[in-house]
Amino acid sequence: MFRKFLSLVSLVLLGQLMICVQPAYANSKAEEQLRSAERVRASIAKLGVGKEARVTVKLKDRTRIAGYVSEVNEDHFVITDAGTGASTSVTYNNVSQARGRNLSSGAKIAIAIGLIVLIVIVPILLLPKT
Repeated sequence: MFRKFLSLVSLVLLGQLMICVQPAYANSKAEEQLRSAERVRASIAKLGVGKEARVTVKLKDRTRIAGYVSEVNEDHFVITDAGTGASTSVTYNNVSQARGRNLSSGAKIAIAIGLIVLIVIVPILLLPKT
């Protein structure tokens, strides 16, 4: 009797496990490269273009390029070195990591508000009370 009960419980648990399992599909290498290129394209577009759009890019061959984004196109962007003025065209597919070194406008506003609070509130708190 106990064996029948144990086999019935294990059969029910196995059935529940089979219902809950979902297939996992692996992404192909081309799909992963396409997603990576889209992420890089979005981050470069967020930085913008101009001397204030500073960026450091690590390529898939492990070389690094630093400068500012001077041009953005559909399939590549151009990084110009601020010191030498040399321009390098980089395709989105060739980038493994891109880091911008400028602040967003929200971060600039938060810093400004923090400085104003620091300048106004701290002296008030430090004044001697009479």
